[in-house]
Amino acid sequence: MTTFVLFGGTGDLAKRKIIPALYSAFVNGRLDSEFKFIGAAREALTHEEFRQRVSDSVNQYAGKVIGGSAEKLAAFLACTDYAKIDARVPEDFAVLKSSLHTSASNATLFYLATGPDIFIPVVEQLSKHGLVKGNARVVVEKPLGRDAQSAKEINQSLRNYLDEHQIYRIDHYLGKEMVQNLLALRFANSFLEPLWNRKWIQDVQISISEQVGVESRGDFYDHTGALRDMVQNHLLQLVSIVAMEPPVNANPDAIRDEKVKVLRALRKFTNEEVSKKTVRGQYRAGAVDGKPVIGYQAEPGVPPASRTETFVAIRAEIDNWRWAGVPFYLRTGKRMASRSAEITINFKPIPYSIFGQSQGPMRSNRLVITLQPEESVQLFMKAKEPGEGIRLSDVALNLDFAEASNLRRVESYERLLLDAMHGDLTLFVRDDELNAAWSWIDPIMNAWQNDSEGLKSYIAGSWGPAAASYLLAQHGAAWGEEYVES
Repeated sequence: MTTFVLFGGTGDLAKRKIIPALYSAFVNGRLDSEFKFIGAAREALTHEEFRQRVSDSVNQYAGKVIGGSAEKLAAFLACTDYAKIDARVPEDFAVLKSSLHTSASNATLFYLATGPDIFIPVVEQLSKHGLVKGNARVVVEKPLGRDAQSAKEINQSLRNYLDEHQIYRIDHYLGKEMVQNLLALRFANSFLEPLWNRKWIQDVQISISEQVGVESRGDFYDHTGALRDMVQNHLLQLVSIVAMEPPVNANPDAIRDEKVKVLRALRKFTNEEVSKKTVRGQYRAGAVDGKPVIGYQAEPGVPPASRTETFVAIRAEIDNWRWAGVPFYLRTGKRMASRSAEITINFKPIPYSIFGQSQGPMRSNRLVITLQPEESVQLFMKAKEPGEGIRLSDVALNLDFAEASNLRRVESYERLLLDAMHGDLTLFVRDDELNAAWSWIDPIMNAWQNDSEGLKSYIAGSWGPAAASYLLAQHGAAWGEEYVES
């Protein structure tokens, strides 16, 4: 029997992501027959009132779940209850305890979809009421801290009540099918691994762009910014998977051991280097998909003179034997020209062309791994165009995962929730990974705080500040879309 307790059960994340993911898993038979779902929040709701909210969430955000029906939804709601819980009221946890069946054979998953200031009070009360014994696990959402010191304090406080194997630090990007496929691409294909090093690779680009602004999260986002919100977790996790050494096996800790080595090998910036190797920007009014949008400082909840960055580009380097001298270009931003997430491996050019100069400059081979909006892998190679003479063009060997498999596509939150229920830590972040990531981010944040001139502006609907293009151009490189447009 598995009981899933969702703290923050009436919040936006619960409504948009977690409840639809649970419903999808339920519809597809991935939850056990005695599964129980308990929403928990400070709001005073009856069981029926919460079930109505769950129903609304499913209808709005899970309408495309294959196999969903009115009957399935009714069955899911029958497994659903509600508990009014204030994290700082011990009596509320006593009521929760009475509704749980904790034992070595029964799994209880507590999901903290709350602000990080609530993590420790909740876990403390769960511990005091004996709810984290046996087969109990706790999932904590990002952001886990605001810097290296606060992250260490949160981790230490969590370990006062939990063992490390009970803590599931979630990063939903790690649940994406293609992120996991990176491991298969790298370590299950003999032709790639010999090329996966400084001898053959010119640079690596990891770019996550969003068309949306801050939506209803203006107040939260203004205290966070793109560096904390995206780079510290999503982008650095992708860096660690792309750059990691082969693990001894596929066990969770073997994989995470190699990831943390990469994060520790990232070269830390001096103050002077931050100004040369990073770009931060903030979007102003423009148009996205032909529709006018307001600038960041006009967003609800954002101070009119805010200096928070909505765009980051970084030239990172990894000081180890495999990657020395290979730049890793990282980029993320809101209100960009398109929604996409791509990893591009640019291989070094051929040493000499037998086809002469008539071909003009040729872009080298590249491997493009697309995470969104559609998952795919494309290996771009040179081939002769049809017709007389020899004229070369790029031809993509394309692996479209939507066409390659008839199996159901599992969304990231559903996959991660199921992994947590099954006790699989592979796709969750370990404490030393988190600490290493923050240790690399801290010097950048500190330098930015003392720099009043470095924030660039960019038009909403563009690809960010011009300085981000120059960051690559000064080393003879360019972002992927700039090659397309040239």
